[in-house]
Amino acid sequence: MVAPARPHFVLFGSSIVQLSFSHGGWGSHLSDVYSRKADILLRGYYGWNSRRALQVLNQVFPKDAATQPSLVIVYFGGNDSMGPHSSGLGPHVPLDEYVENMRKILIHIQGLSERTRIIVLSCPPVNEEIVRGNTSTIFSELVRTNELCQSYSEACIKLCKELDIKVVDLFTALQKRDDWMNVCFTDGIHLAAEGSKIVVQEILRVLKEADWEPCLHWKSMPTEFSEDSPYDLVAADGKTTLNPSEWTFYREIQWD
Repeated sequence: MVAPARPHFVLFGSSIVQLSFSHGGWGSHLSDVYSRKADILLRGYYGWNSRRALQVLNQVFPKDAATQPSLVIVYFGGNDSMGPHSSGLGPHVPLDEYVENMRKILIHIQGLSERTRIIVLSCPPVNEEIVRGNTSTIFSELVRTNELCQSYSEACIKLCKELDIKVVDLFTALQKRDDWMNVCFTDGIHLAAEGSKIVVQEILRVLKEADWEPCLHWKSMPTEFSEDSPYDLVAADGKTTLNPSEWTFYREIQWD
């Protein structure tokens, strides 16, 4: 570890998490927003479902760790919601089992510490036309429909309300844009830059509105080494210096 210690925000999930630092991804935006405030730790696993997440849960989140995360953002469901393969192989997990797997995952994370907070991302929609057109000699047929995505999303949201856990309804959030099918995905499933912007907006909204102590919204968190210094850039008056520690003008998006 390097010092000083910052709060840890862990992104835990499948490919939408693993790829969150690609294509202008939402993980890279969060790392920028929380620079000098929190460390964003990526625990994303391409192709995984809630069964595989359960298998490694104690390794990723050991309860006896010296430091526990301040925030865990969890996403599983897209692969679980895929139609079952006739062989019995593949990522599909029946809806009832998915809910119980997520329940176990979330209760485990809740038990890490009294100050560990959770935000869950529900299953987003897909562009079915692009998914159906993705022909490959490598994969068997991919069955991804918005009817399935919606049912897993709604079940996830219902579970989170039961457990009093914050949840982002990605199935609805992405579709608020009229052109969502054309701009939100790289391949009909995974998020492009425009889709990731929506994810960031929704996460920051939850963090701003949550009644958590301490508040984990970026504007409420201390900035590391933010004191004034005579070594900062000299101001136009030639007598004072400019402290750049809170500057955000360089960002493409001025996040709230």
